[in-house]
Amino acid sequence: MIRQRNIALAIILTIVTCGIYGIYWFIVMTDEVGQLSGDPSFTGFKHFLLTLVTCGVWSFVWAYQVTKQIEYAQLQRGFRPSDNALIYILLTLFGLGIVTYALVQSDVNKMEMP
Repeated sequence: MIRQRNIALAIILTIVTCGIYGIYWFIVMTDEVGQLSGDPSFTGFKHFLLTLVTCGVWSFVWAYQVTKQIEYAQLQRGFRPSDNALIYILLTLFGLGIVTYALVQSDVNKMEMP
């Protein structure tokens, strides 16, 4: 089930909990993107572990892949697809991953399960 999240509250909770809520948010949001695109292999826990194991390098792969998953989900629902891969990768490169999360959550909030 896809849950609408208040982006400002998620950012505040991430800051207040010193990033712990951000980990939860990342995992759940990635799972929801996988559900929306119909790809059961696109899971948050897998991407979180790969990011840990690669010391953060995998976050760039995730930033690209999540864009493609969102594009596919948007096409399925008749929305105009948004290709934000470059934006997400650059934000991640400059240490602004939380902004990427907010943008992804914004796209997720706009879509509903069929």
